[in-house]
Amino acid sequence: MERVVYSDNAATTPISKNVYNAMLPYLTGGYGNPSSLYKLGREEKKAVEQARSYVADYLNCDPNEIIFTSGGSEADNLAIKGLMFSGKLPKNKRHIITSTIEHHAVLYTCQFMERIGYDVTYVNVDEQGHIKLDELEQAITEDTALVSIMAANNEIGTIQPLKEIAEICHRKGTLFHTDAVQAVGHMKIDVKEMGIDMLSMSGHKLHGPKGVGALYCRKGIVLEPLIHGGGQERGKRSGTENVAGIVGLGEAVRYANEKMDEYIPYVTSLRDRLIEGVLKIPYTRLTGDPVNRLPGTASFVIECIEGESLILRLDLAGIATSTGSACSTGSLDPSHVLMAIGLPHEIAHGSLRVTLGEQNTVEDVDYLIEKINYVVKTLRDMSPVWDEKMSGEPMLKLFDK
Repeated sequence: MERVVYSDNAATTPISKNVYNAMLPYLTGGYGNPSSLYKLGREEKKAVEQARSYVADYLNCDPNEIIFTSGGSEADNLAIKGLMFSGKLPKNKRHIITSTIEHHAVLYTCQFMERIGYDVTYVNVDEQGHIKLDELEQAITEDTALVSIMAANNEIGTIQPLKEIAEICHRKGTLFHTDAVQAVGHMKIDVKEMGIDMLSMSGHKLHGPKGVGALYCRKGIVLEPLIHGGGQERGKRSGTENVAGIVGLGEAVRYANEKMDEYIPYVTSLRDRLIEGVLKIPYTRLTGDPVNRLPGTASFVIECIEGESLILRLDLAGIATSTGSACSTGSLDPSHVLMAIGLPHEIAHGSLRVTLGEQNTVEDVDYLIEKINYVVKTLRDMSPVWDEKMSGEPMLKLFDK
């Protein structure tokens, strides 16, 4: 029987058994509308509010500050568009700041805002993917309404200094939103201690279901809804609630919160074992911060191969990985994240992202190392570029540092 190793957990995760069991009653007998007054509806409403409490407990906020959405992308859109369209900002507040390595849910939203007349500044990052704090501070003006910087990058795993970013924003009179889709469930987050004003999350990144997420919005911040209708979610997001999905998200967050002290060291040890093994391949480099990164994320660039070929050949060995962002699959353009951290076009094409989860084992990691080594050697043996490099012809100097 062919071995299967799923190691693309940053793209999505399998629903855990406890999440499935929590959701099941609301997919069969518990079908009531939570807005209804009769018992069946009240029971659904109670389940929704319990899930809201689980999310609030993890973030250390009031349950009323949690707005359930269809996922992280909607939460990002609601935070940015909802604030800017609220009509409650001073007229001069038409400036948004984000970074060059954000997920497209933020980048494309900001580009849309530019098209309709708002000003957006894209702050650069260093070679490990850290936001340049001095550049951020200089970019904030009296016209800046919002800074949106992700908590942890979905491709290279670098964790941003959220508290420091929030302090800069608040010192200069600006709100701070973070896309924490990759971070929730994989690191500790305290929105009060960190000074976060709005935070986006998604269920399917932490063994919850797809199609459900949430936005934390600090009390006092006014948002214009993106979806109008029945006024659900305290008027912030109309539409009959996805009760089963919300219950699944709540249980996934509750479980992650409970098991985090066990999960982080275990998955970190697997990640470090993988990094050590893969970096033995000549002309291979780890991308992102080598220490301050998500526990399960290992991302590499490997010279003289194409990432797409690597992924497809690993797939033949039963291994699921990705090159760049999973949301960019099918694109021939190199990752905007890898380009933003200063990698040349030729090197950025040879990227590999392996993201491990609690379901992975040491045996999985050793199998990954074995097959990555084998596939890289196979591809290089067929590569005229590799032949050129081995012949001593001048090549990119990136790996000679």
